[in-house]
Amino acid sequence: MADIALRGQGRVMMASGGRTPAWQRKEGKNPAGGLNRKGIASYRAANPGSKLSMAVTTKPSKLKPGSKAAKRRKSFCARMSGMKKRLTSAKTARDPNSRINKSLRKWNC
Repeated sequence: MADIALRGQGRVMMASGGRTPAWQRKEGKNPAGGLNRKGIASYRAANPGSKLSMAVTTKPSKLKPGSKAAKRRKSFCARMSGMKKRLTSAKTARDPNSRINKSLRKWNC
């Protein structure tokens, strides 16, 4: 049975007594941006059928043009650059330590 989030005393607790998934907490996030292996594993567990995989961190010059990884990177960069432009405040867009800027750097965007 799936966990149901309950609100109580300022914290979100899972109905089964557990905590929120690692991908939503600091321990599932990579300090350099994106999710770490634990975060990806917890996301897959929470979302069965998910195809979430690790970031393409290879430099664009080292990727074969038109390869699956190159296409994934290009798609991610286009999508996230648009989000940065439209869905973040000016302060967040300028902050080098914001999650979106860290992930764009990690993906070499």
